[in-house]
Amino acid sequence: MNNTGIYIHVPFCGKKCSYCDFYSVCYNKKQAEMYFKAVIRNIRHYADKNTTVDTIYLGGGTPTLLTSENISAFINEIEKSFNLSSDAEITIEANPNTLTPEKLSEMHKAGINRLSIGIQSMNNKELEFLGRTHTAERAKKAVIDAKNAGFNNISCDLMIALPNQSAESLKNSIDVLTNLPIQHISAYILKIENNTPFDCNEVKNMMPDEDTTADLYIYMTELLKQNNFIQYEVSNFAKSGFESRHNCRYWKCLDYLGIGPSAHSCYKGKRFAVKPNLQEFINSPVQSVEITDNNPCGFEEYAMLRLRLSEGLNLNDVESHRNRLIKKIPPLIKAGYIDFNGENVSLTEKGFLMSNSVIEYLIF
Repeated sequence: MNNTGIYIHVPFCGKKCSYCDFYSVCYNKKQAEMYFKAVIRNIRHYADKNTTVDTIYLGGGTPTLLTSENISAFINEIEKSFNLSSDAEITIEANPNTLTPEKLSEMHKAGINRLSIGIQSMNNKELEFLGRTHTAERAKKAVIDAKNAGFNNISCDLMIALPNQSAESLKNSIDVLTNLPIQHISAYILKIENNTPFDCNEVKNMMPDEDTTADLYIYMTELLKQNNFIQYEVSNFAKSGFESRHNCRYWKCLDYLGIGPSAHSCYKGKRFAVKPNLQEFINSPVQSVEITDNNPCGFEEYAMLRLRLSEGLNLNDVESHRNRLIKKIPPLIKAGYIDFNGENVSLTEKGFLMSNSVIEYLIF
């Protein structure tokens, strides 16, 4: 039986953050109702009872702007259309301001068993700079309310290398987060994306230099390790057993099906993407996709993605490239960027910081 994850892109936001380049539009109730019907149509279109779905991920945007009834209907439709695993990991991304005790209880009853909360910082000045609409106290309450509603798998986003962010400020955010009942942290270095409000000289001139960014990153990984959040991917840390099963699909070149405007898929031997156009998605009987790769997960892509994970790349899986890789390994070991036991190549903490350069040197 085939095995896949399903990603549903929910493109609605209450307010778009100044650093974000994900596809989203302002929430509109009428549009949201039409979008909901389009998602249901598409789930039915891809229906395949010979395919087991063991992860579902509702991302965005702000998926928790949808009604609990909508969210429940998505899960029920997937269960009708596919073979939904009894222990499926079902994640929804959330803005703290959308998480009331009632909403959390409804989502938990609907089958959501993992929350990914967009907190970013526990410093109100940093939150204000990022354009977030919640406060640190509101974020803390959202996590506690989620735990009280029955959620035992909670992830929080953290952003580092912000303008004027100090080691003390970062430590405070980490101290607060790790003392909350959470099991996972996704930690991202702030990057200026093209055509976002942050893509201007005023903000660019405020950004920390590479050395400061490196110091903050290494400091963060050490603090998280001390609190039993183990790094399993370049930007992801988890307590044992709480790694994101859905996101690991991306890094292990496993199948996933994307539904919704701007959603990407690697499904049944092809990579394809949906146009980032909500109205077109709503109007189309079936989402319009563009094939982006007819033969995905070749050596370069597979190796690049595996090296993002702390478990690294096993050379037995890329036997025809073994000799070429082995020739490139010694200088990377000497520089402290990788570990190599004769069979498995993996990045060190120092290597994670330079991951793009190290991976490019090794496999291209």
